[in-house]
Amino acid sequence: MGPNGIRASLLAGVNDLGGTLMNESITRAAGAGHGQETSPETMVRMIESAGRIPRQRSTVYGDVSSARKSVAFQAPELAIVENTPAQKYERTGRRELVRPGMQRG
Repeated sequence: MGPNGIRASLLAGVNDLGGTLMNESITRAAGAGHGQETSPETMVRMIESAGRIPRQRSTVYGDVSSARKSVAFQAPELAIVENTPAQKYERTGRRELVRPGMQRG
């Protein structure tokens, strides 16, 4: 989605960004420009830019202690993910799709 998509979603009524994927690589490997780590500071800026009040929650949607929030805001940046292209697999002949011993219908 990126920052603009997140802001648009918040303005449209979304009330939960669903957390931040840490070191996600599938979206980036598919060619998207977004999908990698978003810092807590950036998340707060995006939320506040939509006129919303950010609230960090636990995995069971409870309040998070100030100590836990502090850890989140002091976490080091992730290493840059190096996506390698997928290997191309070629079929080398016709493969039987029916188990041996099964009759074709």
